[in-house]
Amino acid sequence: MAKVAFLGLGVMGYPMAGHLKNKGGHEVTVYNRTFAKAEAWVAQHGGKAARTPKEAAEGQDFVFACVGNDDDLRAVMTGADGAFHGAKAGAIFVDNTTASAEVARELHVAAQKKGLAFIDAPVSGGQAGAENGVLTVMCGGDADPYARAEPVIMSFARACRLLGPSGAGQLTKMMNQICIAGLVQGLAESIHFGKRAGLDIEAVLDVISKGAAGSWQMENRGKTMNAGKFDFGFAVDWMRKDLGIVLDEARKNGAHLPVTALVDQFYSEVQKMGGKRWDTSSLIARLER
Repeated sequence: MAKVAFLGLGVMGYPMAGHLKNKGGHEVTVYNRTFAKAEAWVAQHGGKAARTPKEAAEGQDFVFACVGNDDDLRAVMTGADGAFHGAKAGAIFVDNTTASAEVARELHVAAQKKGLAFIDAPVSGGQAGAENGVLTVMCGGDADPYARAEPVIMSFARACRLLGPSGAGQLTKMMNQICIAGLVQGLAESIHFGKRAGLDIEAVLDVISKGAAGSWQMENRGKTMNAGKFDFGFAVDWMRKDLGIVLDEARKNGAHLPVTALVDQFYSEVQKMGGKRWDTSSLIARLER
């Protein structure tokens, strides 16, 4: 059992912290910008609630975070009441936020200066993966703190791997989002085409999902896309944030991402349709306007 803090109790962080407490058996202190959310988590799971990230980090072996973006991450880590100011020497920070590789490297250096360790560890699997404790975790950082953190991370994961130095986890998550963007658009176009052709879409999906066209997106979102249901956790607003990070990184490293850039614009059209909180499979709604 370890002493663990978790910063950020959104749709991902809330269940992830719960798995650390209940499945991992760790002693967990939670922080959320809205304190009532932290109190609700404690009422459900036990543990403690802290009013600042600094307070949450005090005396902890591990400090997890899952917040909105780079600025939110900097605020909870190095801000006036940031967790870095409360952590004991040797504490290991595990950041599950999807953020830039730049901020991961920045916080890795800042952590080292304070005698702390920092691992960028974004996740994939969406709200359902968080709730069921079966996320995939992509990590960047130093080998020794990662080895110590991995068993704790596995409280909410089914797969976890160190993929390189600081920033490698975030870069891997960018690859993940590039793949998803193209897959969802292809699936949307396929279903749209099949409807226009008068086919039984559910029957077709049952068949082609067993062949080379099969994917997680087809298995888990194909039938709901066909039904026009887009309430499955990972919102269009969040995907656009992620794709913005991807395209910014591509400008820096010279990668050519024409499909990703195009799908990002398609998502902007979905936002204008009122779909900011629809899940990412809502690309089909744009085709069926």
